[in-house]
Formats: sequence, structure tokens, C-alpha cells
Amino acid sequence: MDFKTILDTLPTIDHLSGLNVLNGEQVIHHIPAVAGKLGSLRVYFALAQQFNGKLDRTSAEKGLEIFAEHTADAKANPGKHPNIDLLFQVINQNLVYVLQPIKA
Repeated sequence: MDFKTILDTLPTIDHLSGLNVLNGEQVIHHIPAVAGKLGSLRVYFALAQQFNGKLDRTSAEKGLEIFAEHTADAKANPGKHPNIDLLFQVINQNLVYVLQPIKA
């Protein structure tokens, strides 16, 4: 399936203003609810729900599956897709972060 098709199956994000990725208490990454970031916000929110707010190797691998064709583009063009780059970083460095959805 392509990204758009998968996206349509994910939970809605109408109630969110964004999502923080935390390392302990520190926000290391933020995805705002703005045009151009809504797909990524929806993916990360789905991961937060499915994996109890945990971003680790398993949830990051699921995220790469959800991003579908964008994952290959991100791999070929580091820096072009920072939200996907973060998933690669979690996997490659065996990191564990907390996903914190922010209600609007």
C-alpha cells in the first residue's frame, strides 16, 4: 500500500496541536499540527497509541512501514524527511524515547 492509503486507516489527529518526542524530560523533536507535517503527526500519533507512548526499535520499524514509499526516499536523501530520519536513528542507535501527544 502507498502512504496515502495507509494514512487513511490511522487515527485522526484533529484534537492535537502537535507531538513531542522526549528523552527523559527533554524534548528532542517536535512535530507541529501544521500543513506539510500532518501526515507525520498522524503516523507518530498512531505509533504512540499502538506502542503505549514508546518509540523504540520495534515501533520505529513499524513507523518506517507506515511511511511506505517515503521511507526509501528518506534513505536515499538524508535530511529531506527529518521525521523519518529520526526513526532510522532510533533503530541504528537502539534508542528509546517517549512519544507525547499534545492536545489542542
